[in-house]
Amino acid sequence: MSSAGKLWGVGIGPGDPELMTVKAARVIGEADVVAFHSARHGRSISRGVAAPYMREGQIEEHLVYPVTTESIDHPGGYQGAMDEFYEQAADRLATHLAAGRSVALLAAGDPLFYSSYMHMHKRLADRFDAEVIPGVTAVSAASAALAEPLVEGEEVLTVLPGTLPQEELTRRLRETDAAAIMKLGRTYPAVRQALKDAGRIDEAYYVERASTDRQRVAAADEVDDADVPYFAIAIVPSPLNNRIEPEPARGEVVVVGLGPGDQAWTTPEVRRELARATDLIGYTTYIDRVPVRPGQRRHASDNRVEAERAAMALDMAKRGGRVVVVSSGDPGVFAMASAVLEVVAEDQWKDVPVRILPGMTAANAVASRVGAPLGHDYAMLSLSDRLKPWDIVAKRVSAVASADMAFAVYNPASKSRTWQVAAMRDLVLEHRSPDTPVIIGRDIAGPEESIKIVRLADLDPSDVDMRCLLIVGSSQTTVVESAHGTTVFTPRHYPA
Repeated sequence: MSSAGKLWGVGIGPGDPELMTVKAARVIGEADVVAFHSARHGRSISRGVAAPYMREGQIEEHLVYPVTTESIDHPGGYQGAMDEFYEQAADRLATHLAAGRSVALLAAGDPLFYSSYMHMHKRLADRFDAEVIPGVTAVSAASAALAEPLVEGEEVLTVLPGTLPQEELTRRLRETDAAAIMKLGRTYPAVRQALKDAGRIDEAYYVERASTDRQRVAAADEVDDADVPYFAIAIVPSPLNNRIEPEPARGEVVVVGLGPGDQAWTTPEVRRELARATDLIGYTTYIDRVPVRPGQRRHASDNRVEAERAAMALDMAKRGGRVVVVSSGDPGVFAMASAVLEVVAEDQWKDVPVRILPGMTAANAVASRVGAPLGHDYAMLSLSDRLKPWDIVAKRVSAVASADMAFAVYNPASKSRTWQVAAMRDLVLEHRSPDTPVIIGRDIAGPEESIKIVRLADLDPSDVDMRCLLIVGSSQTTVVESAHGTTVFTPRHYPA
């Protein structure tokens, strides 16, 4: 290893030779071998950028791609041709390294950011000493060309290859705050359409050959598809700083479900509405799950004032606010959607638009932890008698139990309600076997998550609190023990 040469992955930046780092310039000048890529036309942009730092007498390795966008007759297709090329290129560089020569492999932008260098690194770094010199990326150069901040504060920047399917580009553009789309050229028609479908075309800019004397900046929708080179990039900059005139204030209430526990179970659609809101309204525990954003007002309240909370949201929206009402789980399942819709039916709110965005339900979250206990017909019940009398709750529990459906039990207990779990158990036992499985899920996807599976006859109210959800199986619900743990499922067929 000591007598072998060293491989340098040299980031040469986005095109302007003066944007190369001092270290990159030094290594290029000192290297025994300078290697660079080009298409079959033979003109290497990377070599042109590095030329001011090269010296007489250096060995040059010109690595010519066998294919770029044209068709190929290689038996392995495009990927087969490229894999073969990278193997051959690695062998050429390995010959120099084994002979003790240092090799500077030029990489446009940064060597480990959508660069061909990484293919050499994977093939050579385990055999020879290798070091990467980072470089200024095209994303940074394009941002500088626009003189626009890419992201600010808690905003998220997504870097996308234009080669993604159009539908995937559209989805990701809808979900992110800011974006940079690379690898354009022939992909630009699909990229442009994805920007339109995501509603981002008016925010987007096109930057070609950033930092060079051929730099070009334009609105993304004003570019001729036929004139887009590979070395171009589309930028959707920070929403807080883009130059689009803001829309006139238009009030709206959006009722969202955060899902249970973990932020990973909050949908991208909901996250986007949370970020756009001027005001958040909800139960304190749920509001605390939403990241704080500068300038956004938060109105937390007790969990027992749903109608008042709904009226507050509608009043703020009537005055032009973008108001998001926050629920846990799904807003339409024992949550704020029905409360808001009930109040908005009043004449004073009839002109305020209301949208509902779904979320992962607690019942489905608990079910997923043990298998598929809700795999057939099932019901959802709340044991709380705060909004309906207990005799109605009891009647519904008995009806579902006699119908032999699995059912999920929301709000099974609270600090002031401790007797309903036992009462429900006794009602179900009138129709179900004592061996019927019951799943007790607590704080699912939260830091204190726990799952317990018990027999119906052994359901102990002391195991249940306000952070629990129960799933009571049907006569067909099956518990299977294996080396991988316990699985519970309700088959989709039912005996004739």
